[in-house]
Amino acid sequence: MTGIREAAERYLMIRRNLGYKLKVEGRMLGQFVDFLQERGDSRLTVEAALAWAVLPPGADPAWWAARLTVVREFARFLATFDERTEIPPAGLLPRSAGRTTPPYLYSPAEIRALIRAARQLAHPLRAATFESFIGLMAATGLRTGEAMGLDRADADLDGGVLLVHGTKFGKSRLVPLHPTTVEQLAAYQCRREILCPRPTTEAFFLSGAGTRLNHTNASKTFNRLLKTTGVTAPPGTAKPRLYDLRHSFAVTTLVNWYAADADVAHRLPALSTYLGHVSPATTYWYLQACPQLMTAAAERLERTWKETP
Repeated sequence: MTGIREAAERYLMIRRNLGYKLKVEGRMLGQFVDFLQERGDSRLTVEAALAWAVLPPGADPAWWAARLTVVREFARFLATFDERTEIPPAGLLPRSAGRTTPPYLYSPAEIRALIRAARQLAHPLRAATFESFIGLMAATGLRTGEAMGLDRADADLDGGVLLVHGTKFGKSRLVPLHPTTVEQLAAYQCRREILCPRPTTEAFFLSGAGTRLNHTNASKTFNRLLKTTGVTAPPGTAKPRLYDLRHSFAVTTLVNWYAADADVAHRLPALSTYLGHVSPATTYWYLQACPQLMTAAAERLERTWKETP
């Protein structure tokens, strides 16, 4: 068992040195090695991998597929050192071909309501932070982790740009800001210095305790704001999340481009770069996820056919 655990640690180290963060995957792999140890298994088998992957019973099959994928990738690495290793077949618990549940898309009125509700939070620093934090995500489409990871030095408000580093794919990028967004961030910055003049972190956004925001405290506060504002999803659709502000930004941008009869195909790479996507193909998923965009695209195509002699 020591050999498998050491191999797992070496595998994660190699991939992280290549730029992969593997936070969730690393935790999963550690749990799988613990599972093998509890069973007394000295080698990785398909049977063991499958038994672990389908835990907990009743979970989403996509979650099971993701767990098995983590083991499969590690098994390929381990097999080069231990010929007894069995690699789970690719067709076993296949991952879904696409995202089956579209994200929740916030309307401009809902975003305004959330910002107003954040402003009314009892703790002054928390209120200031979440008013600004929600506004920034809605205005730029930053990932939640990217916004939380911003340091004060990353916000060049004189130049109207944010430096986003350590992103999902290990790349840094500059995010230009609209003047109104710069104005709002500058106001938050002044308010933050008054409310917490000696923070223990370099984070741009501070929690009520003066620490860097994390996913736990941000999600809890945001869920309170959803409840306060009455923002809910229709039955059978995805529950609203903080991260969906990013989806809403992307979809709103595309809808506005279609409404302005812009050349969306040529503008899409710019939006992809702005969002930090690897390629425009990732950004294209938003087109499939939103009925409004599908309608706009269909109307554009219909107009093109009518204009064709």
